[in-house]
Amino acid sequence: MIRSPFARIAIVALCFALSARAPADLTAANARKTASDFALKDSKGASVKLSDYRGRVVLLDFWATWCEGCKLEIPWYMEFQNKYKASGLSVLGVSMDEDGWKSVKPFLEEKKVNYPVVIGDWDLAKLFDITALPVTLLIDRDGKVADLHAGMVDKDAFQSEIQILLKESAAKSAAK
Repeated sequence: MIRSPFARIAIVALCFALSARAPADLTAANARKTASDFALKDSKGASVKLSDYRGRVVLLDFWATWCEGCKLEIPWYMEFQNKYKASGLSVLGVSMDEDGWKSVKPFLEEKKVNYPVVIGDWDLAKLFDITALPVTLLIDRDGKVADLHAGMVDKDAFQSEIQILLKESAAKSAAK
């Protein structure tokens, strides 16, 4: 039992502070940096260019078939693609598998991945300051990086960030 009234007040204040904290770690809109552009081929040979997604919120996932955390996140990203595509979200995967499509195509078919995937390399990853996997970025409709998350994401917190970006973008459009 906590006997000190100051300790009780501190604990109550801490509880309110923690619950009042924003659910997102999004970078303030005026501090966001433009995402590096790239153009790579998807599994069908079609060109996928990041800048072509301007006007949409992009979840950009750097992953590999050998990455256990990545394999847990992919079904979540498929769910987000289904749930928020009509609201303006596009999920894009960048596989970092060194043997390229040899490992990736069977994985995509087995998991029935519902969003475009391209094969990247560590030179591309360096453009985004990525040194390990998994890494997931959220890019706003203006093509600016709103969040970069290294390691596995917290599904609920990340979904909240997506919702905030979709609403933020919709509010900007309505104001024009």
